Amino acid sequence: MKLKNDELTVEFKPEGATISSIKDRDGVEYLWQGNPEYWSGQAPVLFPICGSLRNDEATFKVGEKTISGSMPRHGIVRKRTFDLVKHTENEVQFRILSDDEMLKQYPFPFELQLTYCLDGNKLETEYAVRYLGELDAMSFFIGGHPGFNCPLLEDEAFDDYYLEFELEEDCTIPKSFPDTGLLDFSKRQPMLSKTRILELNYELFQHDALTFDNLKSRKVALKSKNHQKGLKVSFEDFPFLVVWTTTNKGPFIALEPWSGLSTSLTETDNFIDKTHVTYVEKGEVFRKAFTVEIC
Repeated sequence: MKLKNDELTVEFKPEGATISSIKDRDGVEYLWQGNPEYWSGQAPVLFPICGSLRNDEATFKVGEKTISGSMPRHGIVRKRTFDLVKHTENEVQFRILSDDEMLKQYPFPFELQLTYCLDGNKLETEYAVRYLGELDAMSFFIGGHPGFNCPLLEDEAFDDYYLEFELEEDCTIPKSFPDTGLLDFSKRQPMLSKTRILELNYELFQHDALTFDNLKSRKVALKSKNHQKGLKVSFEDFPFLVVWTTTNKGPFIALEPWSGLSTSLTETDNFIDKTHVTYVEKGEVFRKAFTVEIC
């Protein structure tokens, strides 16, 4: 299924309710096409965790009970098939309901709805989370993981590109452990020093993703030194941005708005103790959105 206007053609698939293609009017493909030599994903939905749990496990408070759950990195829906709810000229909407298998991993019944809206050269992704249980509130994280071709054109290299942040940044990032996905906030490395520009090179990612947990910016652009084609991700609703590519020099860059982070070395395995846990009350709907603008 697709959305198309004079600026963009965007395709989707119900497996994971994910985007599968973003092409501009010149036919240039912006979305990573999932070459398994590097990374078979494209733009997965991260729910109800972003990143990793310690040993893939956590405990959840449900009413008066404490229930153990087990989830792989990035959660339980990215490989599930969603139902198509709506497909109009400029909007596609998918939905999934928790089933018995999901409830064994994550003990909260839920409805997750994804709405993609195409407006000119902008594609908005909106997440809507509804808690269907009867006890207290549901705790969760949610996030996006879109990968973009880098380079965009032939006869270019990865290091012909750079990220331009909305505001001047002066920040460090926590140490990460690629084998476990965990973070160490007590050990940080300098990343941006009074600049808006991050020059891309593969050495940046030799120890895993870059986790930006204290950015002032809520917009970041991917730009080339050789031409004007590029894109911008706006993530006003999200406190964190993760930037990633593979250690085997994948020709893509993922720009990932997250509402929460991987477990840190100092956190317990109690989910409610984690940084920036989101809660939604019984019967209520929680919404977050981010936008990709093709320049």
